[in-house]
Amino acid sequence: MPTNTAPAELFRHGLRLLLDKDIPAWVDLWDDDGVFEFPFAPDGWPTRLEGKAAIADYVRDYPDHIDLHDFPQVEIHRTAAARTIVVEMRGVGRLVATDSPFEMTYIAVVTVHDGRFTRYRDYWNPLAVVQDPASDFTRRSR
Repeated sequence: MPTNTAPAELFRHGLRLLLDKDIPAWVDLWDDDGVFEFPFAPDGWPTRLEGKAAIADYVRDYPDHIDLHDFPQVEIHRTAAARTIVVEMRGVGRLVATDSPFEMTYIAVVTVHDGRFTRYRDYWNPLAVVQDPASDFTRRSR
């Protein structure tokens, strides 16, 4: 993506890559020093990942566990900070291990600089993990 990519455009492109299960290309959207945060992460899950390498390690097995099919609801809100957006969205798919439905609601606060994610605060719903441990793709229990 060009370095002048608007945050909303970069975010939508990232969603398409996730649906295509192109995790390496999604990771390439990150700044080398990017920070990925999970303020509502359950006990034992990471709350903060620092740097592209840590982010890549965290998401590399995601498609083996969660098969995303769609983001049927995506609302992107611009903020007073031109490089930051707030996103409300819902992702749907299936859990690979159990073939059961997967549905997650998210609110994300995303900051972009020079066409790369620099900070992404992912306020995802931890109750979904508690209800179905098959959604744990973090390798915590392995």
